Amino acid sequence: MLENTYRLRVGDFKCMVVSDGTFTYANPAHAVFTNAPKEPLEQALRQYGIELDGWKEWDGPYMDLYVDTGEHKVMIDTGGGHLGPNTGKLLPSLRSGGIEPEEIDTVLITHAHADHIGGNVDSQGRPAFPNARYAIGRKEWEFWVPEPDLSGIDWDKGMIQHLIDTAHENLRPIEDRVVLIEDGAEVVPGIRVIAMPGHTPGQIVPIITSNGERLMCTSDAVIHPVHVEHPDWVCVVNIANGPAVDSARCFLEMAVREKALVHGFHFPWPGLGHILQKGDGWQWQPIAIG
Repeated sequence: MLENTYRLRVGDFKCMVVSDGTFTYANPAHAVFTNAPKEPLEQALRQYGIELDGWKEWDGPYMDLYVDTGEHKVMIDTGGGHLGPNTGKLLPSLRSGGIEPEEIDTVLITHAHADHIGGNVDSQGRPAFPNARYAIGRKEWEFWVPEPDLSGIDWDKGMIQHLIDTAHENLRPIEDRVVLIEDGAEVVPGIRVIAMPGHTPGQIVPIITSNGERLMCTSDAVIHPVHVEHPDWVCVVNIANGPAVDSARCFLEMAVREKALVHGFHFPWPGLGHILQKGDGWQWQPIAIG
């Protein structure tokens, strides 16, 4: 059973992985590894105890990150909201960790897919974090807030429309609180972002640094631990696969170079580990938890 919270420190910063629940994806091999050859994919999945032919559903975890820098209380992404019957648990999970939504002063949105912004607003369409500003990449905002063109995505049309509807539902009501940020921006002292487009046009990756320690959040530059070894295998909802692969490789190279702790939004609980160099490629090493 997925836990609600997991506490950690990054230097002087107090951090907490906060579960929003899980979402059940049908035909996950196509959704997450749409271009993967069958035999290599079978071999890769077996390392995680998954048999491809029997993998009909995937309960994908949604894990947001809370960061208390001492000066600011930051929520990175807000989960899926009412996306599915097992999502929308962010606020109860946050409260179970002793944090009230009113305490959050900054919400950092990595990208505007439904599973990352679904908790931006409450059931009445009001900001779920009433005292927060919402920071999002300028390119991301400008793509989604008008009418985004998702015609190139080969996925269920209902789900594609849901991505558009959810973006409007969870972005337009916070327009007067939005701060549009650029590549390299420091959102608050100790938290900066790097543009890693492809999955979406304006996806950003947060990098948390304190007292010589560093934590990198995957956003969806890397979605599954298998992507660490196979960054050229792409997700069906990518806007542009070439840039998405470039961003995945950039993320992995940087994580190794910086010896950073990594948090994967969709990785197995609590989504924390390190990227190790493996020949010319990479390997995921999760942290040990009790």
